[in-house]
Amino acid sequence: MPTLFSIFGLRFYVYTEEHKPIHIHVRKGKAKAKFLLNPIKLLENKGLKDQEVSLAKSLIEENKDIIIDHWKNAENFKRG
Repeated sequence: MPTLFSIFGLRFYVYTEEHKPIHIHVRKGKAKAKFLLNPIKLLENKGLKDQEVSLAKSLIEENKDIIIDHWKNAENFKRG
């Protein structure tokens, strides 16, 4: 599970063997959430506070293109 970036205590990562649709995982300590990318939408939340969810969503919006590029590159790498 490569970490794409960490900021304000939030770690944003994807699993290289993940399924579609494109999404990203966010973790802070034991709390975690998962967001869909197109459109950006919270899919599940296990313990992140509302303020942390809002911050994560904003950071995902700002870095959406980077996240999608990483996802596509990982997908192409799997195909060989």
